Amino acid sequence: MTTAQVHLSHGIEAFFGTHDENIRLLETSLGVKTHVLPDSLEISGQPDSVRRVQNIIADYESLVREGHRLSNGDVKGFLTVATEDQCVNFRNLVLTSRQRLVGRKAIGPRNLNQMRYFEAMERCDLVFGIGPAGTGKTYLAVAQAVNCLLSKQVQRIVLARPAVEAGERLGFLPGTLQQKVDPYLRPLYDALYDMLDAERVEKLVERNVIEIAPLAFMRGRSLNESFIILDEAQNATAEQMKMFLTRLGFGSKAVVTGDATQIDLPSGRRSGLLDAIDVLQGVDGLSFVYFTDKDVVRHDLVQRIVRAYDRYNQKTLFPTPEQLDYLPEKENSKRHGFRQD
Repeated sequence: MTTAQVHLSHGIEAFFGTHDENIRLLETSLGVKTHVLPDSLEISGQPDSVRRVQNIIADYESLVREGHRLSNGDVKGFLTVATEDQCVNFRNLVLTSRQRLVGRKAIGPRNLNQMRYFEAMERCDLVFGIGPAGTGKTYLAVAQAVNCLLSKQVQRIVLARPAVEAGERLGFLPGTLQQKVDPYLRPLYDALYDMLDAERVEKLVERNVIEIAPLAFMRGRSLNESFIILDEAQNATAEQMKMFLTRLGFGSKAVVTGDATQIDLPSGRRSGLLDAIDVLQGVDGLSFVYFTDKDVVRHDLVQRIVRAYDRYNQKTLFPTPEQLDYLPEKENSKRHGFRQD
């Protein structure tokens, strides 16, 4: 164990974050303890970890002196990346993780996997973004699509989703077919409206430069010079996934996003996303990026909810002998006198 003190210069206050959440992040991730003194921060822990914190603070101070202004969310995101990967230099991370101006919004990676996701989308023609809700899979894919469209790398954007009926029949919903499927596609509209003016989005949709449609509408087509996104891919069947992937034409890119823990397909139907993960391993020209609950960039509570569900599902898949005694099926069989062979 070693202890060191870092002088706190003017402007360092923003580094601490709301209620010192960034300092707490450093403590948890690097296993150090900190104590704030009148004009310095005392750091205790393993020598390498203490040195790591010193270097991160020094990098932050040099960036501030050069005129860089980082929001609390930016600092937290960069710290998450820097503490996950010991090879990452905080200063270089900030300078190289450039904010991409997408329409009216500046967007940049908030964690290591988001950075890998951006790099994969720029490098590969087919990318799979797989992980829990709130990790930015769909939002960043739409951002990259809009960026490619505005920079004329592609001529159009095609956004697709499986219209899986989760407890309700599409036929019983009011309105035309488009009005019936719009609720399934709303997250894609939301992302577009966040980056472009509503009027511009409507004009691009009207001119078919941006097409938002159910996955079933993709059959029989060949999409050239397009940026194609398949969202909620865990609810595509294996046949639909193969159909979608073979729509890729010349000069096109495709991104497939999904959460393997939220499959709404009928029992017995294999998810096309899981099928693709098995079939396409080792194929050149595509990339798989996996997100975890640590990558959730929504409210902190979302991260804890995802973890709670993961723990619960693990218990359900592998119940203890004590839990087996309380399974409803066993209780019912006792009540009705069934054998329990």
